[in-house]
Amino acid sequence: MASTSLSFAPLPPKFRSPRKSTSSSSLLKPSTRRFSIRPITASISEKPSVPVPPSTTVSPSEPTTKPIRKIPGSYGLPFVGPIKDRHDFFYNLGRDEFFKSKIQKYGSTVFRANMPPGPFISSNPNVIVLLDGESFPVLFDVSKVEKKDLFTGTYMPSTQLTGGYRVLSYLDPSEPNHAKLKQLLFFLLKNRRDKVIPEFHSTYTQTFETLESELASKGKADFGGANDQAAFNFLARAWYDKNPADTKLGSDAPGMIAKWVLFQLGPILTLGLPRVIEDPLLHTYPLPPALVKKDYERLYQFFKESSGFVLDEAENLGISREEACHNLLFATCFNSYGGMKIFFPTIFKWIGRAGGKLHTQLAEEIRSVVRSNGGKVTMAGMEQMPLMKSVVYEAFRIEPPVPYQYGKAKKDLIISSHDASFEVKEGEMLFGFQPFATKDPKIFERAEEFVPDRFVGEGEKLLKHVLWSNGPETENPTLDNKQCAGKNFVVLVSRLLVVELFLRYDSFEIEVGTSALGSSVTVTSLKRASF
Repeated sequence: MASTSLSFAPLPPKFRSPRKSTSSSSLLKPSTRRFSIRPITASISEKPSVPVPPSTTVSPSEPTTKPIRKIPGSYGLPFVGPIKDRHDFFYNLGRDEFFKSKIQKYGSTVFRANMPPGPFISSNPNVIVLLDGESFPVLFDVSKVEKKDLFTGTYMPSTQLTGGYRVLSYLDPSEPNHAKLKQLLFFLLKNRRDKVIPEFHSTYTQTFETLESELASKGKADFGGANDQAAFNFLARAWYDKNPADTKLGSDAPGMIAKWVLFQLGPILTLGLPRVIEDPLLHTYPLPPALVKKDYERLYQFFKESSGFVLDEAENLGISREEACHNLLFATCFNSYGGMKIFFPTIFKWIGRAGGKLHTQLAEEIRSVVRSNGGKVTMAGMEQMPLMKSVVYEAFRIEPPVPYQYGKAKKDLIISSHDASFEVKEGEMLFGFQPFATKDPKIFERAEEFVPDRFVGEGEKLLKHVLWSNGPETENPTLDNKQCAGKNFVVLVSRLLVVELFLRYDSFEIEVGTSALGSSVTVTSLKRASF
């Protein structure tokens, strides 16, 4: 994640790829037998971890015997170079090929390039690119890099989109409000911890029923749309004890959030429009915030009316209620909802593609543990599901929901890849593309493959190389670092999705396409639990 908030952003652009692939060959028919469990509850003694231990940062490789090499690459001519790189990135090559071609050209996973959007949105698109698991961790070390206003990269969206405030995601830990706002999110997570599991069960039970009904009537069901509504409803109920359907928001939140996010991330997205339309529309000038002002005000009013207990705590911490409310909106709608919108289809995709054997193994493991815990799903019980945990971590590894990381060197540095060391000057911008770092073949065997049991047993030692949360999976967020405040919450709800799925179904089949924000998943078969 590119910041501290409960975040999965910035979100990845869409690239040219096959529109659809089917995970399985035949339609499975529903079974009349069902696996029965008691209502899902959270034990009072089992509290989500919201630790604030002393900071333990991951440092990049310090100067070693590796040869010092001049950083290869060029930014090209002013204006011309950044636009060429932008067109290569979005249209001529596509994201992954853009990076691969430069690795091949320079014989290095560290090089100079321009990152979108460039002119006229970004004043300086020049970056030093880090594409391996050895150099990437410097981006987490706030003693070496500054994170101020870098959440979205080489540009910052207008604060008119966030109520006039620089929200937590854009703050460096050295700024006074960083610790206060992050502490406020810790308070929210701790205060509502016992509501997460039961509200998730309730909300996603309704979602699965919706998918079943649509599948029965149409022969297929869109997971994305159903998940979008479920994700927002779940967060509102679990954190603020509000059902959006009973408020003025109704079911409008997902659509409003999508527009609001587009106005922030448009410069680094592609919607699949013709280049002559899309490039000037999204990548050359910012979209005017006034066009989403009314939507934002409706969202703000919902949070103002729903989060009184959190706003009271904000005042105790020395934060105004207004600033706190804008931060809660951003943390909930951009970071958390945005993450569930992107990552839940990702989980569905990779498990669906893995096929029936994995489905059976997951169903057996999950149901066995739930039965042994009296029919209850608990956090302690999920810790007894090594395959389920590994599958979730593998999804985070192979397709991290936060592909981009930025940091500006606070001082002259030496960073190292696997093969060489490089000198970085104070003030230079470092950029890491996380999917290459977490699929580094010098760290992971079969790095490009989805290996469900990769992190089982001895494989747990590799978790330090799973980096989606703006830090290693083996570390936790603190007031002094930029690791996602909701890291443990995100892992929890991702596990809950898999658990709920295989308590209810033996297997499922899907078709996978692409969307502006990741993968689109269409469900073509759901086989109800038979054992």
